[in-house]
Amino acid sequence: MWPPVQHLDRRLMKRSFRTRSPALDHPLVAITQAANYSRLWLLIAVALAVCGGRRGQRAAGRGLIAIAVAAAVANGPAKLLVRRPRPFSRSRPPLIRMPRSTSFPSGHTAAAFAFATAACTELPVLAPALVPLAGAVAYSRVHTGVHYPSDVAAGAGIGIASALLAGRLPWRFHHVNSISSSRSSVSTSSSTLSRS
Repeated sequence: MWPPVQHLDRRLMKRSFRTRSPALDHPLVAITQAANYSRLWLLIAVALAVCGGRRGQRAAGRGLIAIAVAAAVANGPAKLLVRRPRPFSRSRPPLIRMPRSTSFPSGHTAAAFAFATAACTELPVLAPALVPLAGAVAYSRVHTGVHYPSDVAAGAGIGIASALLAGRLPWRFHHVNSISSSRSSVSTSSSTLSRS
């Protein structure tokens, strides 16, 4: 990793660690664990499909396709190209179990921004809820000590690009059953996100 980036990462992580407190740690641990295996986004997708009408179904479907693309990129070539070790601090141990995979990029963040961007592109009214939620997942990866800030930034970029790609594909979702098929297509890829 480029030395200036490493230096900035260390400075930002120190600032994040100084904000640790039970009041902040508990909700951030909860949100990062909820995003394991993309469960948070799958749950939201099901809710959109059931309650959001046709536009909700399309938003959910595009979001799941975007997650599948993001997972394939973040946990495939990206991690193979940059074999970055996970953060390590004796004075500030991680708040959750350290994943075994390499650090760069953040798969949780890639999935979060992939779903949020794709769903909000289809249904903009979701933006005030999904964008901050994606940001919270991203920050939680730094706050809990399992990712560097640049890992998260790269993950966000991959997620947004994956959503834009998904938006260009001629997917049509007319029934709630389409969400089930999309969920099956993403399940294998998203399972690796719990380790990233």
